[in-house]
Amino acid sequence: MSISELEEWFANAAKPQMPVYLSPADKVNDYAQFLESHFEPLRANPTSKVNAPLLDRLMKMKLVIESNA
Repeated sequence: MSISELEEWFANAAKPQMPVYLSPADKVNDYAQFLESHFEPLRANPTSKVNAPLLDRLMKMKLVIESNA
């Protein structure tokens, strides 16, 4: 899934109830801020290894949303 496809998926997905725990130590309190802070660097440099954890966290959030739908 490309970055633009993932952005489109999140744009059309139902917003989860906050907070969301992606792992026991990874809590998301602000959904909009989470998306922007992850997509901005991925748009700028999608192939950077430094940005790989951002994509992983977005995919975890996607799984959370899908599992609660």
